[in-house]
Amino acid sequence: MPKAGALAPDVKLREVWAWSMYDFANSGYTTVVITAVYNAFFVAVVAGRAPWATFAWTAALSVSYLAVLLSAPLVGAWADAHAAKKRLLLVATAGCVLFTAALTLVGPGAVALAVVFIVLSNLFFSVGENLIAAFLPELADSRAMGRVSGWGWAFGYLGGLVSLGISLIYITWAQGAGQTAIQFVPVTMLITAVMFALCATPTFLFLKERAVPQARAGKAWTRVLHTLRHAQQYRDLRRFLVCILFYQAGIMAVIALAAIYAQEAMKFTQQQTIVLVLVVNVTAAIGAFSFGYLQDAIGHMRAMALILSGWIVMIALAYFADDAPTFWVAANLAGLCMGSSQAAGRAIVGYLSPRTREAEFFGLWGLAVKAASIFGPLTYGVVTWMFEGDHRLGILTVGAYFVVGLLLLAGIDVERGRRAALQPG
Repeated sequence: MPKAGALAPDVKLREVWAWSMYDFANSGYTTVVITAVYNAFFVAVVAGRAPWATFAWTAALSVSYLAVLLSAPLVGAWADAHAAKKRLLLVATAGCVLFTAALTLVGPGAVALAVVFIVLSNLFFSVGENLIAAFLPELADSRAMGRVSGWGWAFGYLGGLVSLGISLIYITWAQGAGQTAIQFVPVTMLITAVMFALCATPTFLFLKERAVPQARAGKAWTRVLHTLRHAQQYRDLRRFLVCILFYQAGIMAVIALAAIYAQEAMKFTQQQTIVLVLVVNVTAAIGAFSFGYLQDAIGHMRAMALILSGWIVMIALAYFADDAPTFWVAANLAGLCMGSSQAAGRAIVGYLSPRTREAEFFGLWGLAVKAASIFGPLTYGVVTWMFEGDHRLGILTVGAYFVVGLLLLAGIDVERGRRAALQPG
């Protein structure tokens, strides 16, 4: 658990634990629904392995991310103006839990119903992800953003591990009892929804809303327009958000399509795929926790360059892998890089965001992440569709996004960006 010296003066360890528990809670959704179980179920069972099945999955995710892209800065600006991050977080959590549970109603052929529930559940998940991230600058000392962000992401991957582990235990029992995926996958959706609701409870009990309502804040859209008009003041943050746009495209393609790649390109069974994702969650937690300390020690930009280089190596390994051991190495390298990059990116945005406007700027972070989440997985889906299910070419194509992200890091001066964030504006 963190040392008190890494926290803001009025923050207690229990509150940081409660904040981290939200990452623990919501990661079950991304791990079970988006990464390991439901995506493969959607392609194989709901869509019946139709040639357009992977494209339909990526398109559903893209629609939800487009909705976040359009709304995230406005939601953040409204939350800042009304000191309502925690209230909106509760609404987002309830929405994701409800529509995740609703996936239990989807059977073979019900593609439209599945798409609706995926779009809505992922929309609410993404709004909650932005809002919980906006608490980071209030909780961490400015010199310890990396490690505190890393603690949260590490908890998150452990939460995904727990949710997926429980699901795997149930699936193993169900298969032993002669059940098919049509019977046991819907139950795992209910397990995931209940875990999210239970594990997020400490967040709402102990996390404080330190912001105060801003009487002269104006409407949300006027605040966002003001930020856009003064974007040059935050040029380093602006460039980093563009960098995020590219490297997150690669990350989100890997997250959204890992199980499909393992199943279709490497011929893993569903049980083998789940075990793989379980192990990768452990390496991701290790990466998030440990790399935050390295980030604070060597600097934000050096750390991010190291991470993106690791992603490029991982893509090469996955593309050339022709046996299970090589793919396992690639997958665990992806886990290390995934944990590190998610935690590092959130810390850098927190370091460069002006006080009193954290939710708005993390809304812009969410905009960049979700815009990437549209064209990253969609790129993979289009390539596999155009080239008759060539998943290796799909993974190689999204690898180009990491190269562009690495190139965009040049020219970012985080200390100049920090000084700009501390100026009144």
